[in-house]
Amino acid sequence: MFCGFELKTVDVGPGQLRVRHGGSGPPLLLLHGHPRTHMTWATVADLLSPYYTIVCPDLRGFGKSFQPQDSPDSHASSKREKAMDCLELMRTLGYHTFSVAGHDRGSYVAFRLAMDHPLAVKRLAVIDSIPIIDHLERMDWRFARDWYHWFFFSQELKPEAAINANPLGWYDAIKPGPMGKEAYDDVVSALTNPVVIHGMVEDYRAGLTVDWKHDVEDRKHGRKIQCPLLCLWSRFDDLVDHFGDPLQIWRSWANDVQGHPLDSGHHVAEENPQALAASLRLFFA
Repeated sequence: MFCGFELKTVDVGPGQLRVRHGGSGPPLLLLHGHPRTHMTWATVADLLSPYYTIVCPDLRGFGKSFQPQDSPDSHASSKREKAMDCLELMRTLGYHTFSVAGHDRGSYVAFRLAMDHPLAVKRLAVIDSIPIIDHLERMDWRFARDWYHWFFFSQELKPEAAINANPLGWYDAIKPGPMGKEAYDDVVSALTNPVVIHGMVEDYRAGLTVDWKHDVEDRKHGRKIQCPLLCLWSRFDDLVDHFGDPLQIWRSWANDVQGHPLDSGHHVAEENPQALAASLRLFFA
């Protein structure tokens, strides 16, 4: 896994990010979702490394990266702050322009990177997501039933207490199977650390406070993604069931949008890395 990659920590200002990077060619930043670490990208990174220089960090609050300070609106866990971390990471590694792909919660950071820093991001891929504001405006009782953790995680203290009482019971869908033992051990280390659990929950609290406000401001001022955007979604997940055609939604946020489904469940980088790598390679070529 991550054959020939370097594992290091990089100071991005507010703290240090754990990151793996390697490969050759144009720089491509890969951002993980909840409750994963950068290890979710292992097979995809190996498949893409002959064509791109791959950079895979743990986002702040996740894995072995730094934990942001708490605030009433969870500002330090906002996708804007995480995007700034990523921008500084890439600059520190010597890349002032790059492409980025994000999955799940990582796609919100990727979206914010492209929105806030259009001169830095050449191409953007979002996987299994629509913007947070669209989630909140379009969801119904079925989403609240199936994805209640969005709202449970926004409460104070109770989510952490519930998860920490039995973290592997809470995240019982996580198995060593498709992700491999090394990635499994890494995510278990994160999930059994109460400090990391708090950081991951804060990511959701920020989603319903400051992240939503940033999306509202962008829409109010007519801001759009300036670079080409690829939207991918897992055919056997429920994004389309809840929200309809994700391409139509993303076309309200960008002028150049393409995309298609992949034969996979939600964690596509682990369940069908070959198809995901092929789609990313074609788009970022």
